[in-house]
Amino acid sequence: MDPLSGIDATFLYLEQPHTPMHVGSVLVFEGSMRFDEFRETLASRIHLVPRMTQRLLTVPLDLGKPYWVEDPDFDLDLHLQYVALPRPGNWRQLRRLASRTFSVPVDRNRPLWEMVFVEGLDQISQVPPGSVALISKVHHAAIDGVSGADMMSILFDVSAKPRPIEPPAPRSVTAVPNELQFLLETGRRIVRAPRQLPELLRDGVRALRAGSATRVKGIEAPPQPFSAPNSPLNQTVSVKRVWNTALLSLDRVKGLKRALQCTLNDVVLAICAGALREYLQLHDALPEQPLVSMVPVSTRGDDAHGAMGNQISAILVQLATDVDDPIERVKAARRHALAGKAYQDAIGAGTLADVAEFVPFALANNAARLYSRFGMVKRHRPICNLVITNVPGPQRDLYVARHRLLCSMGMAPIIDGMGLIITVLSYNGVLSISPTSSAAIMPDIDVFARLLREHANALEMAVLERHPPATESAGANGRAADIPGMFEQLRGLLVARPVEDSLPAGTFQFCVTGSAQGQWTVVPRERTVSAGETASPDATLTILDEDLVKILHGTLDPQIAFVQGKLRVEGEIGDAIALCTLLSGGAAAPGR
Repeated sequence: MDPLSGIDATFLYLEQPHTPMHVGSVLVFEGSMRFDEFRETLASRIHLVPRMTQRLLTVPLDLGKPYWVEDPDFDLDLHLQYVALPRPGNWRQLRRLASRTFSVPVDRNRPLWEMVFVEGLDQISQVPPGSVALISKVHHAAIDGVSGADMMSILFDVSAKPRPIEPPAPRSVTAVPNELQFLLETGRRIVRAPRQLPELLRDGVRALRAGSATRVKGIEAPPQPFSAPNSPLNQTVSVKRVWNTALLSLDRVKGLKRALQCTLNDVVLAICAGALREYLQLHDALPEQPLVSMVPVSTRGDDAHGAMGNQISAILVQLATDVDDPIERVKAARRHALAGKAYQDAIGAGTLADVAEFVPFALANNAARLYSRFGMVKRHRPICNLVITNVPGPQRDLYVARHRLLCSMGMAPIIDGMGLIITVLSYNGVLSISPTSSAAIMPDIDVFARLLREHANALEMAVLERHPPATESAGANGRAADIPGMFEQLRGLLVARPVEDSLPAGTFQFCVTGSAQGQWTVVPRERTVSAGETASPDATLTILDEDLVKILHGTLDPQIAFVQGKLRVEGEIGDAIALCTLLSGGAAAPGR
């Protein structure tokens, strides 16, 4: 029997019928993966993640926290759904399906996870027709963001060739302990708990003194709980979830980080603050006082990777929604985040987890229900206005059943009083910023997702105006005029490559738009590059001249350009991306 930690149990008693407490994701895969392929891959690896075959067993009368036990009746098919999007199979339909899936709690009588295999992605920009998606959800009591990423790394491959997996030993499940055994084990834990209370009290006093000392040292104090302004985000949530995402180039966001000498998280917080500011202004509901975000912080050490459950703390950060200038918002985000981090370091990251261990499960469970039933959220100021969580992911291609993962987008739960959570994930050069809310609070979440993209672009423009790169001085038209010369350099590059080198096969038609528009035909294995079009290319690549220059300069990754819609490909997508990667790796632009 494996008892839940106090933090893990928190996500159980916060769960009500209208507030399911699962985290989730929407993954898009390239190509027509078959459901049987996916199921076979999952079945061969599920033993690598024990939590996926364990269910919860509650203590009679809720006298203690539940326990994880191996489910003797585990059936993989009860956790998988197989659906097809109705025609035309576009992004709007996928987003609506994800929102409906995220609205339904997972079944607590089984292991706490579900996956929906979705086929028919036929009209989603920059996704090959016939591709598939996977919508997953796992109860927050089982994983946090980092352990969820660990789970993904176990189930996925790092190449198109699946790695060999040692088959599981024959499954033998011991009988589930009876109620008397649970009561005895819980009683032993209750008896031991008071011995730890004096130490917890000493740590609590030390933490309060250390937190006060940060103010004496001149460090800005972070916001206190229940000091956030009232806003439309802080209402009772409805059952229906709404979800969307904004995809950004990770390299471009890192470029902003370098230019402004801050962290990636500072840039993300500033982008979110700008989008929130404009969204609330559109609804004539922007508070004068800046919004406050809870920012979860992982307390997981290097030796804890691969372990399930939650190892997290949190800091409160002002979001500078009262600041109009995008660069000043970054500076404010930097200052406020440092204050929160300093305060957390002073009191100790594990304090929250230590306190949670002493919360009586039955009392907390009933208190959460009464809080929702009596609408207590309307009777006090918000603890915070929203949650922004940022989880770094792998920066390389991942595969399932030989199919490449194109994009990874996250989801996390909301509760009464905190009706918006923004989940930030990075994967293979793409940063996804995915808001989740309630239909009663943000029915127009699509508008907010658009504002996230727009404010990322606005911040980039502001940075370029104040910190123009030296290579940009010639102007866009001057750079575009060099494109014919760049294709000539590409021809020389291909001719110089050794014969034994493996080059992309086929004929590629480049259709360049913009001020330096034109067409060029490239046949890599024949080492030829010529102006003009060809009759039947294997792939046609359409791209704006300025974006092509960025690829040639090596400042825009071709895969990111493809995901963002800057590079459109008809035909052999993999070979086309490989050719563009060759371009960025060797066709040096003038002055590079």
